[in-house]
Amino acid sequence: LRGLCERIRDEAGRALLLCVDQEGGRVQRFRDGFTTLPSARALGGLFDKDRDAGLAAARAAGTVMAGELLAHGVDLSLAPVADLDHGRNEAIGDRAFHREPRHAGALAAAFADGMREAGMASVAKHFPGHGWVRADSHLETPVDERGFDEIDALDLEPFRSLIARGCDGVMTAHVRYRAVDAELPTYSRWWLDAVLRWRLGFEGVIFSDDLTMSGAATVRSPVERARRALRAGCDALLVCNDRAAAFEVLDGIAPSRPRRALARLVARPAKTALEAARARLARLL
Repeated sequence: LRGLCERIRDEAGRALLLCVDQEGGRVQRFRDGFTTLPSARALGGLFDKDRDAGLAAARAAGTVMAGELLAHGVDLSLAPVADLDHGRNEAIGDRAFHREPRHAGALAAAFADGMREAGMASVAKHFPGHGWVRADSHLETPVDERGFDEIDALDLEPFRSLIARGCDGVMTAHVRYRAVDAELPTYSRWWLDAVLRWRLGFEGVIFSDDLTMSGAATVRSPVERARRALRAGCDALLVCNDRAAAFEVLDGIAPSRPRRALARLVARPAKTALEAARARLARLL
């Protein structure tokens, strides 16, 4: 893996941000030779039994995950999940830390603190919250019928906690919040500017979720999806599971200089922090 990352950078001839989904539980892309990470729900269960132990385990898991990736040449894991476990969405399910907003926020913030301890930035997802809808945005465009006040009181709370702790990135949800705005957050200046930037005070990098997902198909072509996401305020676009679409977007979007905030997401591991976190995680779980 380390050699592959080095070759990718050599071929590109320029700085790249190499990212992966390494959350823990069922979403852990690299397994052989890596620590098996607990799911977010498992960390939430430990928190319910012993608050301090749960927070310590979440922090240790974040440090172990981040330190191992950085040591292998991967810059960023798109984590933590800030969605609530409403018990309705199987695509989120055990990827969420907790149903209660403040508990979910505390656990996600501890996980992000652990990532920072290892030298990695954090990316909270999926803004403004994917846990209420039943549909899977990989397969269709879910619709959340709730009003803004309910979303604000519940689902935005973990994002507030993470932003207050210096979260570096936020990823959008491909969910239509029909009572709030006609556009998906990925394509919505209202969600990204009025809510995320202004109301929540977020100053970091906004990532789109994967633009090849069926949930993003409210806009037809990959290039137009990319253009709409950029216009709405996304800084980084994910085009993950359709090679032809990736080339289409690269050819159709004029290159621009990377924003400074994006460059700040690249860090390197702190070896001592990683070893200490591995030991803590083994003791706590």
